[in-house]
Amino acid sequence: MDPKYKRILLKVSGEALAGDKKTGLDYDVITEICKSIKKCADEGVQVGVVVGGGNFWRGRSSGAMDRTRADHIGMLATAMNALALADVLESLGCIVRVQTAITMQQVAEPYIRNKAVNHLQKGRIVIFGCGTGNPFFSTDTAASLRAVEIQADIFLKATLVDGVYDKDPHKYADAKKYDTLTFSQVLNDELAVMDSTAATLCRDNNMKMLVFDLSEPDNIYKAIMGENVGTVVSEQQLT
Repeated sequence: MDPKYKRILLKVSGEALAGDKKTGLDYDVITEICKSIKKCADEGVQVGVVVGGGNFWRGRSSGAMDRTRADHIGMLATAMNALALADVLESLGCIVRVQTAITMQQVAEPYIRNKAVNHLQKGRIVIFGCGTGNPFFSTDTAASLRAVEIQADIFLKATLVDGVYDKDPHKYADAKKYDTLTFSQVLNDELAVMDSTAATLCRDNNMKMLVFDLSEPDNIYKAIMGENVGTVVSEQQLT
């Protein structure tokens, strides 16, 4: 069976990299995630990855700190996670490039869209760090932006729940899971799957998104093969 998608943008939360430790890096967990990413690359899928930084820093809960500075610290946290992912992927035999939206030329390439696409076309996995490079934008927005910029076939949002619900399934036993919905519904119903900027960016650029559970890392591979592993969000007519 051939993969359903040729080029993907995968968003991995920082918290997912910490595993049960909740903070820092759990290399056993990261290895399982990277093995699934490698399986996708081995199928010929071009893989871009945006990683969050919540396992090191949560800017919005940083108290009285200036928001811009707090967000800059969060961007540096994503750079650390990007390097950790790259290290594990390389240990598995993958060719990887890390690009950051804040210039740090000693450790990563600066983000250049055409160069990123060139890497993808050559079969290299590209990991995007530092979000958009701007404060007040989440890594979900960064992932939406990179997905649109690299013309990904789909935005894969790996989370800690198995899809999109009408309310928090961890708090409400009667929470209803959606199989499909639109970004307009996400915005109108204020569903907590992503921030409004990210949802609007996907909606306005016809980007399709799949939200799925990363606690089963092989769901990444299952997703690119077209298996039903979460909630599909798209503004277009769903088939």
